[in-house]
Amino acid sequence: MSMTHDDNIPRSALVAAGAAVAAGAPLRPQARAKGPLVWLDMDQQALDDAYDQIVYAPNREQVTKRRIANSERARAAIGAPERVAYGPTEIEKLDIYRSAQAHAPINIFVHGGAWRAHRAADYACLAEPFVRAGAHFVILDFTNVDETGGSLFPMIEQVRRAVGWVYKNAGAFGGDASRLYLTSHSSGSHISGCVVTHDWRRENLPVDILKGATLGSGMYDLKPVRLSKRSKYVKFTDEMEEALSAQRHLDKLNTPLVLAYGSCETPEFQRQTRDFYAAVKAAGKPVELLVGEGYNHFEMLETLPNPYGLLGRAVLAQMQLGPR
Repeated sequence: MSMTHDDNIPRSALVAAGAAVAAGAPLRPQARAKGPLVWLDMDQQALDDAYDQIVYAPNREQVTKRRIANSERARAAIGAPERVAYGPTEIEKLDIYRSAQAHAPINIFVHGGAWRAHRAADYACLAEPFVRAGAHFVILDFTNVDETGGSLFPMIEQVRRAVGWVYKNAGAFGGDASRLYLTSHSSGSHISGCVVTHDWRRENLPVDILKGATLGSGMYDLKPVRLSKRSKYVKFTDEMEEALSAQRHLDKLNTPLVLAYGSCETPEFQRQTRDFYAAVKAAGKPVELLVGEGYNHFEMLETLPNPYGLLGRAVLAQMQLGPR
């Protein structure tokens, strides 16, 4: 989405609007009558905007094209991944980018896309700095909410199954199952929140299967999401809201967390991370909060494949690795 010229709008106003978006203000004009409050101090329009990334980050398509192009370059540099099935359906496959180091730690990445979009191949650019630092990097494919008829449960189940597969099969590709980490972005961080608060004993796996997780720009309580326009394509139920709100299941959290958001993200994505951080800290669990000053929702992910970027530095430190 891009801002287009309107003969009735002075150029100075367009420039000012662009500057406001860059500073973290929404693209949608604010001169309107406020309706009844739906969530906190937000009416329905404000809440819908707070769960619509394009309103606060109009450069989404530009950043996406950049990521896909960089992923092609990364595959040319480090080689094509080994693609392996972790579950019974066609989509349940993962891409393994191997490090040359034997018995290396493993990082699993869970992508975002409003639960509706994207594929593992488009995130290969994230792998290169980790592979060069001595870690295997695994990127997951999984179903989307449009394919499941509006249910988030199959997505969560598939990602949990993938994590279990990586743990059980780490030795087969030169990985160290005792050094397994998780990294995610956006709706992938909602899914990952449900992974780190899962009772792994149900699968006869250790409760500390993940030695650390870095969750960026995510959602950890579904109540306000359910009230937003995302309910048009997600068929929320009381059961789904309760079971898949990670913040309500911190008793099962056994993974040290790094949580992050950008200062130019929507107010709800900022609040969701701050509230989750406060809840985890109050529960006495290890957690760190990072704020990316000047980054919007999509730009935050670009700090991950940079070993000196906000997320890249944090994940490498969590894995006790350094840039190479």
